[in-house]
Amino acid sequence: MLGKFFKKPADDMGGRVPPGQSLTTRFPVLTYGPTQHYAPQEVAVRIFGLAEEHTFTWADLLALPQTTLTYDIHCVTHWSKLDTTWTGVRVTDLITHLRLKPGATHVMQHSVGGYTTNLSLDDFVRPENLLAHTFGGQPLDAEHGGPLRLVVPHLYFWKSAKWLSGLEFMDADRPGFWERNGYHMRGDPFQEERYDDD
Repeated sequence: MLGKFFKKPADDMGGRVPPGQSLTTRFPVLTYGPTQHYAPQEVAVRIFGLAEEHTFTWADLLALPQTTLTYDIHCVTHWSKLDTTWTGVRVTDLITHLRLKPGATHVMQHSVGGYTTNLSLDDFVRPENLLAHTFGGQPLDAEHGGPLRLVVPHLYFWKSAKWLSGLEFMDADRPGFWERNGYHMRGDPFQEERYDDD
């Protein structure tokens, strides 16, 4: 993938670039299945499983505190993009409005279109994680997961589900789409946790 839009860093840039990654100034579009197109007003994030069931509408989410954060993102396909800026609802703000049941240890993200990916509760409830609706000061476009996606910057980007439609709380880890197809259950880029035999 090296070429005009990708370059190998000379070093890890002070620990910012994981092993095996190339830097890009673009934002490559990688999606399994068709891009989902729907209006922001159609956003509905269902909370279920080991949590009191509730659905957050677009208006509900915009009524919560909004946070803008800048951080680096890393794709399992070997690209990294530095200093990306996102706006949305911190997971730590959202979680205060949820009533989890005893035994919840993991979360399955569900997307419009059927995509799923798993997280431990510890990886989910971090202050840098966002339910993001804005990228670089502009509404997030559909190709990159708009109107709403989860952003989990400390893991490979397949763990940041586009077109978020549900959060299922679970009492054990369970593989999502790519995890069932050979990807690592966690996906730490700094440990190169790309595939299940890593």
